[in-house]
Amino acid sequence: MVNKHTHDKESKRNYEIQRIETFSDGVFAFAVTLLIVSLEVPKNFEELMVNIRGFFAFGVSFILLVLIWTEQHKFFRKYGLEDNWTIGLNVALLFLVLFYVYPLKFLFSLAFNSQGNGGNHGKPPITDAQIPALMEIYAIGYIAIYLLFTLMYIHAYKRADFLQLSPLEKFDCKTIIYKQAIVVIVGLCCLAGAVWLPVVYAGYSGFGYVLIGPSLTIFFTIRGRMRKKQFQVA
Repeated sequence: MVNKHTHDKESKRNYEIQRIETFSDGVFAFAVTLLIVSLEVPKNFEELMVNIRGFFAFGVSFILLVLIWTEQHKFFRKYGLEDNWTIGLNVALLFLVLFYVYPLKFLFSLAFNSQGNGGNHGKPPITDAQIPALMEIYAIGYIAIYLLFTLMYIHAYKRADFLQLSPLEKFDCKTIIYKQAIVVIVGLCCLAGAVWLPVVYAGYSGFGYVLIGPSLTIFFTIRGRMRKKQFQVA
């Protein structure tokens, strides 16, 4: 049974905002700005409609950036680490976020608008032969980002004694490590699909990311039951 002292310790732990978090927030804000400035002011109604169709691509890209920011924010709120290893992993994460802003926007522009975001003079923004490479680029970035999160949480788990984590907090930390690993595995499967599927079907490898939802639902259901049984908490 988890006593009140342990519960209070877990719920009230709240580290001060660090410089690395402030810097990270600035980088994420700049990434969102890059998504916005890539939209040109329409010169006519047709261009306006193109920008409106691009709203969905912007929306999905924005949501994905928010999800990454939320994951990073939760990590620092829980553990407050600022050692060299954590800083290095976080800087690598921020670099990937900035680097993948335009590939991300381009991919979803294609998904929501058949003309994409670069069809000039009737030239298609991408050919069928280039689709596998685009899916591979996205998958590699996706895998790399969540692999970095996995390493960050593994590092926090290794420093459990330094952080004075309770047994329940260690359990929860391992849960997040497994969660990140599942996401990475799904990304690897999608990457394999982009590489090995015939060119005409390579684009369908992206549907593999849908597996994340049911996979994590099953995982958290099982893990939640273990948590409740072992620690007598909800």
